[in-house]
Amino acid sequence: MTSPVIEASNVTVAFGDVVALDGVTITTPSNSFTAIIGPNGAGKSTLLKVLLGLQRPTTGSVRVLGGAPEALDRSALAYVPQKKTFATQFPATVLELVVSGISGGWPWRISKAHRERALVVMEQTGVTDLADQSVRALSGGELQRAFLARSLVNTPQILLLDEPAAGMDMRGEAAMYHILCDYQSKHGATVMMITHDWEGARYHADQVLLLDRRVVEYGPAREVASEARLLSLFGHRGHVHETHAEGDSHA
Repeated sequence: MTSPVIEASNVTVAFGDVVALDGVTITTPSNSFTAIIGPNGAGKSTLLKVLLGLQRPTTGSVRVLGGAPEALDRSALAYVPQKKTFATQFPATVLELVVSGISGGWPWRISKAHRERALVVMEQTGVTDLADQSVRALSGGELQRAFLARSLVNTPQILLLDEPAAGMDMRGEAAMYHILCDYQSKHGATVMMITHDWEGARYHADQVLLLDRRVVEYGPAREVASEARLLSLFGHRGHVHETHAEGDSHA
């Protein structure tokens, strides 16, 4: 049995009278792909912030790689946020954005080693030809792929993503899933991703966490993300992508 890399025990997060998470308990094994699904306001982004050490639980405890999230080595865990407002305002190139993942700050000079290291992951995410392009000129999908490259540049053990397919078309979204699955397979990494793509979660994730402030259900993707179960819980169907097929299952 693989050891857990993420352990949340009875985690509650409250902002005054508003409860964002209510008694969430999950254990996530290493080398797994978890999709987090839930309605708007379900606490999905709050959960990622707790795992990142950016938000302390009101009650409960969290351990990531055996310790407190805020004590983790910066290179062990990577995060792709949903909103990237600063990137569209900062006058920088795609290469500089990716290298900033190595340096931990904005690189005023890029060494040959850092450039070569960045270009490897940029090739994997399909943004090599955008290396000298301003991030302010990128489309939504291009910006997502650039941030994905930035997140992979340190070969993290854990990858947390908040709706990484936002702004991508169907082909780009399918390519992103394959990038993530290939990375997980090659490095034995743990991937946890917020998504509204139920079909993608069903065919590419190992397990699905249904979250609505509380854990509604947490288990094998094909069972938890079945159309009948999601319809009964949320009352409508998720969007279906032609690029997802039975033969593409990551499970």
